[in-house]
Amino acid sequence: MPRPARPIEIVCHKGANEYAPENTYAAAQLCLDWGMDYVEIDVNLSKDEVHYLLHGPDVDQTTGGSGPFCELTSAEIDRLDAGSWFGPRFAGERVPRLEPFLRWIKGRAGVFLDVKAANLEQLIQTIYRIGLEADCFFWFGKPDMALRFRELDERLSLKVNVKSVSDVIEAVEVYRANIVEVQLKDMSADLRAACRQNGLKLMIYHPEKDAEAFRRIIDWDVDLINLNHGDLFANLLAEQAGNSSA
Repeated sequence: MPRPARPIEIVCHKGANEYAPENTYAAAQLCLDWGMDYVEIDVNLSKDEVHYLLHGPDVDQTTGGSGPFCELTSAEIDRLDAGSWFGPRFAGERVPRLEPFLRWIKGRAGVFLDVKAANLEQLIQTIYRIGLEADCFFWFGKPDMALRFRELDERLSLKVNVKSVSDVIEAVEVYRANIVEVQLKDMSADLRAACRQNGLKLMIYHPEKDAEAFRRIIDWDVDLINLNHGDLFANLLAEQAGNSSA
């Protein structure tokens, strides 16, 4: 089913994490059911260098296991229950391996990869092997990882967080970014103008369930929104489109 065309693309943070356990197939499937544009996932690396979807750094918060993710082997991770903590109907939900997940979601939604830990060479190769290079973008919390990623690859889209116009310029000159993300409180006309002048896509991050804030974001006319409540935002966009055509 094709995704509806929207003036602002919707990125679901950790999937539909208000309704299903984050970083699971169940959370991603709800996003697909809603017709969302992107699913944001956290990428982590097992002790034996298999990439998974999990925030970490420990497994305690979102699985029945305990300890640092990086100290567990893929065999151990594959046995973890990643759903019971959220609710009994998700019991038995597993921690997804990255490559099968990407193959499953290809053509159904784009993917925003928040990379916590990775073998960057392997990760980049996986994206090209699956053919997702035009339907994904990356973020790295560690600046050195972002720089290394850009050294290894010039084509894949990189997102950088910003608060000011000077941050936007740094995103271009230092990281050769394609997308910048800003919180609503830091949004300004000057920041938006700097993005347009430098050919950057602009994304606002707003995790709270706040219809009034969502309407303000719509008025800012940005390219993307990263949020926890994609269903509500999609409804507001549809409502606005209906009002403007009436």
